[in-house]
Amino acid sequence: MASIDYEADMTEEEGAVRDTVHRFAEEVMRPAAAELDAMPDPEDVIAEGSILWEVFEKHRALGLDEFTDPASDLPLPQQARLRCIITEELGWGDSGLAIGFGVSGFPRMMAEMSGNPELVERFGAEDCVGCWAGTEPDHGSDLIYYMGRPPAEQPGRPNCLASKDGDDYVINGQKAAWVSNGTIATAAAMFCAVDMGDGERRDGGFLVPLDVPGVSKGKPLDKIGQRALNQGEIFFDDVRIPANHMVIPPEAFGLATDMILSMANSGMGSIFVGVAQAALDLAIDYAKERVQGGVPIFEHQSVKMRLFEMFRKVQAARALSRQVTLYNVTHVPPKLELAVASKVTSTSTAFEVASSALQIFGGNGLSREYPIEKLLRDARASMIEDGCNDVLSLVAAATL
Repeated sequence: MASIDYEADMTEEEGAVRDTVHRFAEEVMRPAAAELDAMPDPEDVIAEGSILWEVFEKHRALGLDEFTDPASDLPLPQQARLRCIITEELGWGDSGLAIGFGVSGFPRMMAEMSGNPELVERFGAEDCVGCWAGTEPDHGSDLIYYMGRPPAEQPGRPNCLASKDGDDYVINGQKAAWVSNGTIATAAAMFCAVDMGDGERRDGGFLVPLDVPGVSKGKPLDKIGQRALNQGEIFFDDVRIPANHMVIPPEAFGLATDMILSMANSGMGSIFVGVAQAALDLAIDYAKERVQGGVPIFEHQSVKMRLFEMFRKVQAARALSRQVTLYNVTHVPPKLELAVASKVTSTSTAFEVASSALQIFGGNGLSREYPIEKLLRDARASMIEDGCNDVLSLVAAATL
């Protein structure tokens, strides 16, 4: 079923966009995600001929970037609203695919930030599959803590280092298995340590083509949830890139990372509002069909109370997510603590609502014949990825 419409002032254009994305989520994403989730080997998910590639093609064909691109002519409040509407619907369809679509555009976004036409042309190509390479084997969520700080305040040594060499940078090391789109990406928006040649280590942001000598990739990660989302290691062995591929220099790294983290956390907030809504929709439908005690279980007070509590949480998460996105799209610099509040609230809500929905399904909820157990697995992963909720909360708290 389509979600109930509680929009008070949705324009005709916004309604048309929402309906288009909802159809795509229902008719394309959900069947594909179920097929990909059932594949026992994550190599099959990304194999030639996999339905994954067809879904990516169909998503590109929707042309949604024109509504959410920061360079759009649309007023910023409308951009924010459309970004939320679109991302919630994609999350309703499948969170793993939605995240894959989102990170695929990171290199294009960073190229546009650079203002360099050459980089925009190279990394903004329609068929470019991008990734955001931040996480490292010895540094997961703690990267959010120490990136941009002086080396003396950074625990341990980086696993990936870009060294200045004349007019180039030479990259050595690796990024961890949690890089989304990691083993299928053709380009990376990469945050890593930088040696500028003066003996002092800093941090920077790079655009890195992944089809050049010295780049290799590990196996796709085999995960409990979001199995449609490819994740995996990337290795760099004397990978040489031009100096202009550093698009976030050390002196701008702090502000730029706050902006990108704010955008990423807001995006996760919107995606998992969609996941929570999906779990609620499934639970309501099932409660009206499943008969126990001679009546649909929807008629039992305990079930009604559980459903309303789920509904309340979804609406609260949506309201916060949309308000945060509106604020951060219309203010520079954005407020990272608001974006983190959205991500933590929405992902926790998605997990809680999916768990409550599974309880309504009872024993059937434990069976893979029903889709609710997949939503529970997908939601659980969200509380760790893109910065685990505990560490994100500490980072955000420090800004209060």
